Amino acid sequence: MNVEDVMTKDPVTVQSKDTIRDAARIIRERKIGGLPVLDGENLIGMITESDILALLETKGPSEDLWLPSPLEVIEIPIREFFNWEKAKEALSDIGSRPVSSVMSYPIITVDADDSVEEAARIMLRQGVARLPVLQEGKLAGIVTRADIVEGIGRKTEEMAE
Repeated sequence: MNVEDVMTKDPVTVQSKDTIRDAARIIRERKIGGLPVLDGENLIGMITESDILALLETKGPSEDLWLPSPLEVIEIPIREFFNWEKAKEALSDIGSRPVSSVMSYPIITVDADDSVEEAARIMLRQGVARLPVLQEGKLAGIVTRADIVEGIGRKTEEMAE
């Protein structure tokens, strides 16, 4: 069984200059885990939920942060205030950044005529859940772990009949 047999053809994509906000909206609305990133018609990267979530990573509380009892006056070191302000500022401008600033690259791909076993090996070795599929050097689809499992399940059922 080849990747072409299980892939999603003509996947939803974003352009490298599109905003992270746009990509996040598409991921949410389509209930997908990631999108191929194009520069014109050329595949240049992937943006995934993980890439977006990594932008939200913030430092934990400083060592001198203490939590008082309810009867005490709350005292938070001034440094925590500044850390919070930096975090708020970072969160507010994430959405306007271009997809190219957070996408994963270099891009890991498979060819449409590769076997699903090869695609699964690449996914496991590289720690990715989806791969763009190329046909004659152009983006033709996307294959996910779920696509492969579903394809193998179908094939097994067909053989049992």
